[in-house]
Amino acid sequence: MSRAARTLAVAAGVAFGTALIVYYIVSYLTVAPPVVAATGSKPRVHLTLQTVPSFGNAPHPDWVSYLAQDPRGKWVHSTVLRVPAYSRVDVTILQYDTATGLRNPFWGQPRGTIGGTINVDGKTLNVLDPNLASHTFAIPDLGVSVPLKGVAKGAKNPCSVAPCTLAQTHTTVTFSFVTGKPGKFRWQCFVPCAFGFPLGFGGPMQSIGWMDGYLMGQ
Repeated sequence: MSRAARTLAVAAGVAFGTALIVYYIVSYLTVAPPVVAATGSKPRVHLTLQTVPSFGNAPHPDWVSYLAQDPRGKWVHSTVLRVPAYSRVDVTILQYDTATGLRNPFWGQPRGTIGGTINVDGKTLNVLDPNLASHTFAIPDLGVSVPLKGVAKGAKNPCSVAPCTLAQTHTTVTFSFVTGKPGKFRWQCFVPCAFGFPLGFGGPMQSIGWMDGYLMGQ
């Protein structure tokens, strides 16, 4: 290959890489997931979420993700949640992903929940074995952190395309917490579960609508 051809190939590669970066930044800044309201009314509401090992749909079919159920019972690909201020929020998370384990056992203890506990498949726990965790649901500004138990590897009826159904293998995690003054609070998963990204923290882990989002207290 001539020097001119090599130079052209390098320039084309750089241009393509730059275009991908610009596309990612523009998409991240301009695409906003819909807001999903909690079910019920102040002073007590309910949120139902699910985690899936792969979204199974465009634009990122292989990305892990959360989904939220709206008051009509429809699953929405969003992590922007609206709840009333100064209220109790009862949360149900249907967890369809397998366990990856926690790098830091600190995240294995529920924090910020009413009673300091969670309920996993009908059993009340004040700590989860870090090796059994798949994801976490954490709202740092509210002091809330909940580990989510993964399903067993090799499950007979796994789910990989969202939304998943109750007929597919999952664990059910329930807990409650109390909101305070109105505000916009970031929440996210702290388990590095972005396969194919450096340290597992890229892609869905840093994208609103996937593994992190906002809790809108109003």
